[in-house]
Amino acid sequence: MSMEVLYCSIALIIFIYFILKHLFPQKRNLPPGPLALTIIGHFHLLKSAPQRTLTSIANQYGPIVFLRFGSRPVLLVSSPSVAEQCFTRHDVVFANRPKFLASKHLGYNYTLVGISPYGDHWRNIRRVTAIQTFSATSLQLSSATRTEETRFAVRELFRASDGGKRRVNLKSAFVDFLFNVMTRLAAGKRWSGSASLFGPSMSFNACEYIPVLGWVDYKGFEKKLVDLQRRRDEFLQGLIDEHRNIRTGNSSSAEKRKTMVEALLLLQKSEPEYYTDNIIKGIVVLLFTAGTHTSALTMEWAMSLMLNHPEVLEKARKEIDSNIQPGHLLEDSDLAKLPYLRCIINETLRLFPIAPLLLPHLSSEDCVIEGYDIPRGTMLLVNAWAIQRDPNVWEDATMFKPERFEGTEAGREGFKFIPFGMGRRACPGAALAMRLVGLVLGTFIQCFEWERVGPELVDLEEGSGLTVPKVKPLEALYRPRPAMLSLLSHL
Repeated sequence: MSMEVLYCSIALIIFIYFILKHLFPQKRNLPPGPLALTIIGHFHLLKSAPQRTLTSIANQYGPIVFLRFGSRPVLLVSSPSVAEQCFTRHDVVFANRPKFLASKHLGYNYTLVGISPYGDHWRNIRRVTAIQTFSATSLQLSSATRTEETRFAVRELFRASDGGKRRVNLKSAFVDFLFNVMTRLAAGKRWSGSASLFGPSMSFNACEYIPVLGWVDYKGFEKKLVDLQRRRDEFLQGLIDEHRNIRTGNSSSAEKRKTMVEALLLLQKSEPEYYTDNIIKGIVVLLFTAGTHTSALTMEWAMSLMLNHPEVLEKARKEIDSNIQPGHLLEDSDLAKLPYLRCIINETLRLFPIAPLLLPHLSSEDCVIEGYDIPRGTMLLVNAWAIQRDPNVWEDATMFKPERFEGTEAGREGFKFIPFGMGRRACPGAALAMRLVGLVLGTFIQCFEWERVGPELVDLEEGSGLTVPKVKPLEALYRPRPAMLSLLSHL
């Protein structure tokens, strides 16, 4: 498209905008907010760490703010009480998801459980996903896989150390571990691809909010999505075809495998018109997108915080040594005996929630919140990062104090602590994530001594995007604990 056509399109949009605004004004009692610019609205306010920018806006205008990101109206919520209204009284109203190009291309046309419109399909896919992966029974069945992969990771670290002190990139170690676990759950084998294939893809990209940029595919955004989805689809289809061939061949090992792909192929056999290959791939991809980088980031932040607070690391080690029988490695079933370890994880999630604005919701009808009119089609962003660091809600809000969670049931205190969201669209994999993070952190603490690479504190600067990656990937020094040498040498 020529530049002349682009300029004409922009001029036409501006003209239509002013005509509609002046001829058909909408008299609504909207929440307060800063002055919006023509076309882009408040999109220019989003910087490298959007949760921080949006917190500053909320500090100026209040806990409920109305914004516009390009053509999309946005409700920004930054207090526990308003979040509670959204996820209780208006939970059904906000049960939908906004439609993005990324959701369309990477989400098999909006059919994934996390981005699917609220309705019968979403309910069915969530039920199937829960049965296959997230239910109490499924978590128990997958316990052996999590334990085996944790010990495989520990064995690799031990062998690399050669009994001495070594340096390790913990970000890479955590990502490798989680991709191995998820690939085994999905297909019964370890990961052999590139983790970047399923890296975080949601972002505040201008093409998603300013239609004219999407029409001209600004910077090739949509083209990149299409290419990424093609490569993802080839990988996922390969897993399906491999399992289908095993079943066709009547291999005796097929009956012993308890993988997600195999279970979904059985559903496809009974309802082939509904459980198409694309629906199956949409269910399986959840493991690789929502279950890998997010948990790896939590582990990385937790280790960073403990390295900066060695007294916390030592307290966690003493708890493990006191509750795990000598000569035995930590197992999934032992996590209930380690409440302080859970406090560490909860405090990490409080300070660094991996989805600091949660996943965006979309209002399906008009509603009223705190006396303000919220129009249908408004995107809801709940700033969990701001809520969980609010000094009016938390004592010493910016300090790392795991003890604050001691005695709290499951770490939840109403809507003060919502790292996995709330309501019917809350993260279905929270229990699996907590078990994975707890097992790996606990086992690493049990088996190795950890320290910072240098005398300076670990850098806690947050990266850009809708997640909170560390700007500097975590590297640390480790060596096997003398008391664990014999056990480690037999892994």
